Amino acid sequence: MSYVEISFADEKDKAATAAAIEDHLLQALAQENEQSDNEAFVLKATDETGRLLGGLSASTSYHWLLIKTLWVDDSVRGAGLGARLVELAEHEARRLGCHAAWLDTSNEAAHRLYLKLGYEDFGLIGNLRGQALPDHRRWFMKKDL
Repeated sequence: MSYVEISFADEKDKAATAAAIEDHLLQALAQENEQSDNEAFVLKATDETGRLLGGLSASTSYHWLLIKTLWVDDSVRGAGLGARLVELAEHEARRLGCHAAWLDTSNEAAHRLYLKLGYEDFGLIGNLRGQALPDHRRWFMKKDL
């Protein structure tokens, strides 16, 4: 290796670069380890005008579902949309052969939602008083499917 340049991806190619890195990693892991179907999917909820009201992005690996992001618009929060998105993602994960799901969240309301949906904590990290964003926490959660 004679020359390597390391730089931040530009805003315009950030998503494509992140996707390429993940693809390369999954290919390398597949050569070293027995794999399940590695699938990525995105669910979206829209109103009658097509306005985005919520969504979920997820992927599967080693027969686990990873819920990467879940978002619900404030105008419909509390109406069960988040639970419906998670349940549909879990259904798709089962169809793909997953036996469990995991996620992480730093939102206390989301943490309560996931607890109601049967997720349990398996880890917690947080900032201490005196550190930037004092009392910030991130819960790591899992659920058998």
